[in-house]
Amino acid sequence: MNKRNYAEITPDIKRLTALLEQNGMIDRELYDRYQVNRGLRDLNGKGILTGLTEISEVNGRSPEGKPIEGELYYRGYKINDLVQGFLREGRYGFEEITYLLLFGALPDRTQLTDFEQLLGSYRSLPNSFVRDLIMKAPSTNIMNAMARSVLSLYAYDNNPDDVSLPNVLRQCIQLIAMLPQLAVQSYQAYDYYRTDSTSFFIHDPLPELSTAENILYMLRLDNKYTPTEARVLDMALVLHAEHGGGNNSTFTTHVVTSTATDTYSAIAASLGSLKGPKHGGANIKVVHMFDEIKHNVKDWSDEGEITSYVQRILNKDAFDHTGLIYGIGHAIYSKSDPRAEIFRKFVQKLAQEKGLEQEYYLYETVERVAPLLISGQRKMYKGVSANVDFYSGFVYQMLGLPEELFTPIFAIARIAGWSAHRIEELLNGNRIIRPAYMAVQPQRTYVPMDDR
Repeated sequence: MNKRNYAEITPDIKRLTALLEQNGMIDRELYDRYQVNRGLRDLNGKGILTGLTEISEVNGRSPEGKPIEGELYYRGYKINDLVQGFLREGRYGFEEITYLLLFGALPDRTQLTDFEQLLGSYRSLPNSFVRDLIMKAPSTNIMNAMARSVLSLYAYDNNPDDVSLPNVLRQCIQLIAMLPQLAVQSYQAYDYYRTDSTSFFIHDPLPELSTAENILYMLRLDNKYTPTEARVLDMALVLHAEHGGGNNSTFTTHVVTSTATDTYSAIAASLGSLKGPKHGGANIKVVHMFDEIKHNVKDWSDEGEITSYVQRILNKDAFDHTGLIYGIGHAIYSKSDPRAEIFRKFVQKLAQEKGLEQEYYLYETVERVAPLLISGQRKMYKGVSANVDFYSGFVYQMLGLPEELFTPIFAIARIAGWSAHRIEELLNGNRIIRPAYMAVQPQRTYVPMDDR
């Protein structure tokens, strides 16, 4: 029996695809006729209200509907104030933010120490997990490898389907602690087979290190990192940890959780959502765009030359010919994304440490000129500004992180928010989420096969 090439698009598949295209398209006019908001957004881009949450709030408009400087609140606390709080004391922030998102209150010193120790105690995978599961079938996409590993952890749990609050909390904290190791070692397995290496190193995480420190410690052959590197990565985790219940992966968490399924299935589904290039993969597109800008702009200090090339991208004459300037604009924010505003200062400091001030100036210039070009060329219902993805890929490059880990880093952060929303849905939902879809296929009379 010949081995099938599972990736082959056969003539049969091509023929059936044509049938799908013929019978599967819905007339776009019907969406307007029946007032269906595609993507659960109205004509102004505002999300349709589908639930209530106490976990976070995202604002880009005033109560009167006017564009304002972007605001992000975690459990009612302004993100800027939270960041300044742990920066003043020289602490890493992600673990404190995770505690806040999960439990709805800021920890005191003892509570934070106890929580960090609890996370540290869970920073290990089951015996032989790396050998038997991660190494046996490495994936070209680390997000898929992580989702598979999360689902596999179900088999190692003595109470996987128990959705009582203590059990779900235990599962969530374990997954928050384990996800960095799953990401890094999935990448290392992929890289080992891709490069046909003869050696493979594994650095197990250290319980006393922060999440950001452990990522760098596990990934680097010499385990070394600078304080600036660890703090910038920690800030990236803090700013990506949560962003309202309506973002696609978090809404996925709510939808799947509402079925009363297990935690591993819910988190795997959220990982699948975040993997999509329209959601978690945006920072990679920014990096690729800047690679082309750097290749074609001779003088990175010449604002006129930079502006001219960005205009070409906007005109669909350069990069991927979509007319999109990646990293600029957001569904909710208009005048500014508070995450990008906070992140920019850390990016600049890391660029100085790495001797990449010229490259930082290039990013800064594009951030400044792109909104002006966009607003001058397109009719806008709101302003545009840089979002957090604009700088995050540049940061990961400076940290020496492989591109394959850019979106997994996002997941390592966002699982804190997913976990909080899963618990909130279990506590408050009580009903399976089932929005309505209107059937627009006319009813037909069955025809026997010989008469077709």
